[in-house]
Amino acid sequence: MSLTLDEIRKLSVSQRVQLVEDIWDTLSHDEADLPLSETQWAELDARRAQLLNDSSLGIPWETARERLSALS
Repeated sequence: MSLTLDEIRKLSVSQRVQLVEDIWDTLSHDEADLPLSETQWAELDARRAQLLNDSSLGIPWETARERLSALS
């Protein structure tokens, strides 16, 4: 399948989300293929620590999925 940017913009929100998921699934999830800088790792570590210390900063995946589904 080959889509132009204009064709992608005409897709519904749910279709575009699915397209992004499909593209994401084609990417390697090996850290060596997606290197992060020391600064990026430090930021991820800090955010994880904040979330572990205060769970009100995040929402459960089920809630996020419901909210995304409601958009389509």
